[in-house]
Amino acid sequence: MVGCILKKVVLIILILILAGIIIFKPKENAVGAGLALTCPVPDMNQSDIPPAYDYKQYKTVKLLHTVTGEVEEVPLDEYLYGVVAAEMPASYNIEALKAQAVVARTYTIYMIIDGKKFDNADVSDDPNTCQAWISKEDRLAKWNENERDSNWNKITEAVNSTVGKIITYDGSPIDAFFCANNGGKSEIPINVWGGINYPYLQVVATAGEDAYPQYSSEVSISKEELIQKLKQYHNNIQIDFTKDKPIEILSYTLADRVKTVRFGNVEISGVEARTILGLKSADFSFNISGDSVTFNVTGYGHGVGMSQTGADTIAKEGGTYEDIINHFYIGVQIVDI
Repeated sequence: MVGCILKKVVLIILILILAGIIIFKPKENAVGAGLALTCPVPDMNQSDIPPAYDYKQYKTVKLLHTVTGEVEEVPLDEYLYGVVAAEMPASYNIEALKAQAVVARTYTIYMIIDGKKFDNADVSDDPNTCQAWISKEDRLAKWNENERDSNWNKITEAVNSTVGKIITYDGSPIDAFFCANNGGKSEIPINVWGGINYPYLQVVATAGEDAYPQYSSEVSISKEELIQKLKQYHNNIQIDFTKDKPIEILSYTLADRVKTVRFGNVEISGVEARTILGLKSADFSFNISGDSVTFNVTGYGHGVGMSQTGADTIAKEGGTYEDIINHFYIGVQIVDI
């Protein structure tokens, strides 16, 4: 009986050796020369393994891939690697990236709890309807080869070093809006989407926004093209450029964005004008010259919540991710979920 068992064990070992699963490796620094059985260990990037943390019912997130329609269930912090990599440049200060990680984790938990935006998923990879997301493979392909490892390690460090952290107000996760560049002042939600305001989303000033390319942009359009674009949404519009003030900004928000603007006989919100004309924000002025209308735009995005360039500025001045979060979100707490 024992002999049969030994034969079977030897046979199994031979099969594993031939398959390359077990190899012989000379012993080193040992008394007497010999061979040891070892199993090859696959190469693993340790930064891709989030620290152990009990997220309870929030261990995974259901991610909708908009191109394929597939819904993938992904561990929460692994999902956040892709969000931070898609939403903020890896060149930004590590404290800004940490703030982005906490904001993204908070937004994700808020979406899971809310559960209303997508039928079979918690979040989407479409930045027009949710926060952006990119796979590691696609993100690495977009970076220069000599920056790939360091950039990815920086992204994962931002997520891993803030594991479990979310932002709350009165004990509940906040709706953690953020934008690329707020032009120097953040906006309140009611001026962008209507509805109600949130006490933690107020107008706050941020220095240093003008040091980034996202701060200013320009859009020039012919008078005829301007009328045609507006007619797609307001078919009764008429603009007589021979009259005084054919276009007029009527009011501003407390954050100095355009609240209402009149084009000829039609008044619309600054946010709608931004959408129709493809402007980067609702903080704009204009100039009419010859056959063209030029819009000079300040900031990039809706302006609500954390400004990413503002976060980087605060971090460069020595601020921590907690300082950044408490600057843009008023009266909040940073807690372990």
